[in-house]
Amino acid sequence: MDRIIKIVTAAWLVFAFATVAWCGSERLSPELRRRNLPATVDVIVQYKVQPTPAHHRRIAGMGGALRNQFDAIRSGHYSVPRAALQALADDPDVAFVSPNRPVKGMLDITRGTVHADIARNLGFTGKGIGVAVIDSGISDMAEFRNPNSRIVYQQSFVGGDARDSFGHGTHVAGIIGSNGGGGVYAGIAPDVNLINLRALDANGNGTDATVIRAIITAIFLKDFYHIRVLNLSLGRPVFGPASRDPLCLAVEAAWKAGIVVVVAAGNDGRDNSENTQGYGTITAPGNDPYVITVGAMKAMGTTNRSDDAIASYSSKGPTLFDHVVKPDIVAPGNKIVSTLPSNLTLAAEYPQNQVSQDFFMLSGTSMATPVVSGAAALLLQKDPSLTPDQVKARLMRTATRDFPSSSVSVDPATNIAYTSYYDMFTIGAGYLDVNAALNDTNPSRGLALSPVVSRITPDNQIVLGGIDGQNVVWGANVVWGANVVWGATTVLANNVVWGASAILTDNVVWGADTLSSAGSAAIADEDAPAINGEP
Repeated sequence: MDRIIKIVTAAWLVFAFATVAWCGSERLSPELRRRNLPATVDVIVQYKVQPTPAHHRRIAGMGGALRNQFDAIRSGHYSVPRAALQALADDPDVAFVSPNRPVKGMLDITRGTVHADIARNLGFTGKGIGVAVIDSGISDMAEFRNPNSRIVYQQSFVGGDARDSFGHGTHVAGIIGSNGGGGVYAGIAPDVNLINLRALDANGNGTDATVIRAIITAIFLKDFYHIRVLNLSLGRPVFGPASRDPLCLAVEAAWKAGIVVVVAAGNDGRDNSENTQGYGTITAPGNDPYVITVGAMKAMGTTNRSDDAIASYSSKGPTLFDHVVKPDIVAPGNKIVSTLPSNLTLAAEYPQNQVSQDFFMLSGTSMATPVVSGAAALLLQKDPSLTPDQVKARLMRTATRDFPSSSVSVDPATNIAYTSYYDMFTIGAGYLDVNAALNDTNPSRGLALSPVVSRITPDNQIVLGGIDGQNVVWGANVVWGANVVWGATTVLANNVVWGASAILTDNVVWGADTLSSAGSAAIADEDAPAINGEP
């Protein structure tokens, strides 16, 4: 154990050095320092001041062109010559330059499992609340009419109209607000109004820019359509601190505008390519400390929560670079039946998942995320005065933590067994309980920022701290409980997170290697590895 403590201490020194290096004068992201860039590069430029026409002319003088301006995050989206990148970064008004990274899209049983059926019996259905869905679009179906269409606004940021041809967005929207079509597959909040902001194309692919444009549009439309919740069942790898990620800056702007932002954790919990057993795999913008980041549970085909287990593919924290404790909460996400017409791409590719003409089964944290978005809508219907921080606090504070210390899932296709531990980096504050959250009247003030792992004590306790001096509004003991956070049989045992055989030796979370990540996965269907779910 002494050896582990010494390794952890050394790791913190490595992390401190890496942080200093990252926060130095270099304003180009690591991917833009590569030699094999194309002649013209799509970039997002963050400015220290609000960008003006003079800034755009300056880039035009370098041979570049403005594509979109993002005033909400003091940024612009440009196409620039590769040769002009360093000159752009040397501009004293420029704070940071990153590529326009690709992004990918990440209920009867579900409703009963999270106790949303009780809320419906009490009259809480999300009526009057607007939920913005940034995804592949939403198909106009009978399940979204009560009797008039509840898709009250539609816009596409990827060309064409906002109709869904892929299927992912329609499935997500159904989990939030389907009326069930007279059957049993109703969403969590079946009377919400849906704002359809299409940022993913017919193959489920998008970019930072398309998603940011959609987020800024949601902020602009907030008061017109009473948008109180924003669902992002999508993500991409983390390439740096959240404070320098334009996608994270955009979701923070929405949060500060009064919108509850709910984001998928990612589906990389089985990824052991760096010997981390899936830890440190939270995707952006789920790594942002403001938003509610959601992991996926398996409901096991019943409404009884006692037999439920974490989905082994659900991504785990802590977040890269910032070491924020994520996910914040978990909800059913495995083998979820929701709206998806049989003529869309996903239905054609996976016909075995079609339950009926208009209902389809999908799995992933993308499916767990709208469960929490629907729950947030119910809380806001009951008490419209709640702030995003208060909604997050109530959902996390009332989550249940009746879990075993570990569980094992066997992939039937590969016969590989995956062991999951129920620590705070796997389940967050615990399992969503809508009824308990609706009955919670405890006041909370201040910000509900997800905490950072600030240090580890000599006796191996994980000490949680706030972000930028902000304390967690609810307190670690209230949300996680001492046994969940630092019990000897969970995080610290087996060297899963902190031990020499896991994250530390490969510099995955702490080391400098992550600062020079060269690859970039697509913003596309986040559920590809979990499309059929697991047992």
